[in-house]
Amino acid sequence: MNQFFRKFIPGIAAVLFSVPVTAQTSEVGGLIISLYSKGAIPSLAFPEIREKLDKTGATMIRNVSEPTLELFRPTPGHANGTAVIVAPGGGFVGLGYDTGGTAVARLLAQRGMTAFVLKYRTIQSDPDPMKMPEVHMKEMDTVMARATSGLPSEMPHFAGEQHAVEDGARAMSIVRQRAPEWGVDPERVGFIGFSAGAYLAADLAIGNKVSRPDFVAFFYGGLRAPVPADAPPAFIAGASDDEYQPNDPLLLYTAWRQAGLAAELHVYERGGHGFDLEPKGTTSDHWFDELVWWMQSRGFLRPATD
Repeated sequence: MNQFFRKFIPGIAAVLFSVPVTAQTSEVGGLIISLYSKGAIPSLAFPEIREKLDKTGATMIRNVSEPTLELFRPTPGHANGTAVIVAPGGGFVGLGYDTGGTAVARLLAQRGMTAFVLKYRTIQSDPDPMKMPEVHMKEMDTVMARATSGLPSEMPHFAGEQHAVEDGARAMSIVRQRAPEWGVDPERVGFIGFSAGAYLAADLAIGNKVSRPDFVAFFYGGLRAPVPADAPPAFIAGASDDEYQPNDPLLLYTAWRQAGLAAELHVYERGGHGFDLEPKGTTSDHWFDELVWWMQSRGFLRPATD
């Protein structure tokens, strides 16, 4: 497995048609909600693969063709009415599902938010994790060339990005439609993206108004343009020693400010590409608290409503 993909994982036109939503119990304690009815979207040739990365033990999911939301609710009496959808990273080839997904969602729920982890569709890859798709390898060459050049260019769209955006839009629709059921304010639904998930967050933030989040957070990636004047407020974070996307946080912030929009920027001295929730002894260790403080200052965390 290439080095970028290893690092990507730990960090890490809308389709809004109406279909039945099914649910089942998750092995990790959340509620799994299917985004589409069975057979509504095509499956990949290979079955979905869940595997543990060596050393970190992080869960990686590949060959996703049945996208879902996993629900994490706050303790009864502590909900504040805000919902957040979390999109893990993984280059649109895999998903760092726990480090950039469930671990974050659980912390959000502890702070009174109704959190969801989005398992969005990925491109097809060989069951052998050492055999990365050729299109992905070419994309990583582009990522590296862009990083080393230092030029403020927008990253071309990834091969699996379009399907992921469709899934993100569908997830936004489901959360807003079922907001009363979950005690959520449909006008306080945010979207947090890590790495590839940040690109997905940006696509939603500047795309179809119906599926735009009410606030967004981008972590180490996500430059998409043009940014409309009515895009949601943004929290932007990255590290100056990110070897893959060192300039994107500043580029994102500049794009948001040039559009006259509210944005907050955190560029940590150290943290690399994917500082997630594991303490590293750097200032990037505090990103989660800073995100929550920002949401609080924007009025997204109100007193309990249950």
